[in-house]
Amino acid sequence: MPPADTGASVVTVRSGATALSSPAPSSADDNKLVPGGPGYRRTSLALFAAGVATFALLYSTQALLPAISDDLGVTPDQASWTVSAATGGLAVAVVPLSALSERYGRRAMMTASLCVAALVALLVPFAPDLGWLVALRAVQGAALAGLPASAMAYLAEEVRAKALVGAIGLFVAGNSLGGMSGRILAGWVAQAWGWRAGLGAVGILAVVCAVAFRLLIPKARHFTPATVSPRALARTVGGHLADPLLRRLYAIGALFMTVFGAVYTVIGYRLAAEPFNLPQGVVGSIFLVYLVGTVSSAAAGKLVGRLGRRGALYLAMGTTTLGLLLSLTDSLTAVLLGLVLITAGFFAGHAVASSSVSRTAKTGRAQASALYQTAYYLGSSVGGTLGALAFRSAGWDGTVVLGFLAMLAAASITLYATRRALVERRSPAAVARR
Repeated sequence: MPPADTGASVVTVRSGATALSSPAPSSADDNKLVPGGPGYRRTSLALFAAGVATFALLYSTQALLPAISDDLGVTPDQASWTVSAATGGLAVAVVPLSALSERYGRRAMMTASLCVAALVALLVPFAPDLGWLVALRAVQGAALAGLPASAMAYLAEEVRAKALVGAIGLFVAGNSLGGMSGRILAGWVAQAWGWRAGLGAVGILAVVCAVAFRLLIPKARHFTPATVSPRALARTVGGHLADPLLRRLYAIGALFMTVFGAVYTVIGYRLAAEPFNLPQGVVGSIFLVYLVGTVSSAAAGKLVGRLGRRGALYLAMGTTTLGLLLSLTDSLTAVLLGLVLITAGFFAGHAVASSSVSRTAKTGRAQASALYQTAYYLGSSVGGTLGALAFRSAGWDGTVVLGFLAMLAAASITLYATRRALVERRSPAAVARR
């Protein structure tokens, strides 16, 4: 893999390793959005707002899990289903909704997804028990499913190739800000008026973001509608799953999200208990560390330029692992620093992996991104549930061990890809081409 993006619009995959061909930008690419232009700014702001709403809604109950457990009389792993149901619903629905975006357009699909999810968010606070709460959260997650993959495909179609990593990084930055603001808002409102009021406040925030998105997002200039055929969809999905590079990227995204889902599902319980005993509002404010994710994801393009894609992934994995180690102590300062490193590593890794999927897929980009989102959010569901179970049986140490195993698996996959690329470069055919 080359050390930097070259602005190429085509990525060729040979023999399961990454080999990039870098033709000069086409005339079509010249007509796409570039940083500094008004269309690029509007697109970035619109998708930033969509990212804020997506993560604020998707993880709206996460900071409130201790309060939900106390009020409804449920265990941490039972309460964690209010998070896992939402991410699981998104994972299941993202591929079919991304296929519909091929027919009806990315912009229309993103608008519909965001509006429906925001409206469901206004109903969630009135759930009478855990069963209803989990069911509504699953519906909310499924409604959100049309947004992430469509957003990635929209950017890949409308933004010039050399600016794609930066544009996707800004969308991911909106995710991090939404995750932070939603949890902080919910935490402080819940401390004053209860967890139901906290969820209602997040719903209002999502409505505001949905309106801003619809007003800002430009019309697509490079989208061509396609007929939705289940057989063609199956062929496209099968083709993506047969691509070794895409499979590795999907696995890496899922493993990063396993760590993140486990840590942030459980951290509220740890900080509310001995030796910290933090109140609900302060626990919600811990998510201010998401600002680090905003910076690291937006800087992903520069990171890839200096280290290459695999180098950037290694750095992200190492940063996340160091954060897990620091979080094992009983020092609040060390725990917070650990969360900062975990967050920075996760968002950088996610931005690099997701942008690599968009660049690698030459056809069916929405489905390629949708499969990444499926793996990513399944990782969140599995991580949240297993992290809560590990915490219930072995405390915070159990959750950290789960995170270590996930990062070890991700590093092994990346190391395998690195060795395959080196072998290919040293092959007689590759030497002859030089």
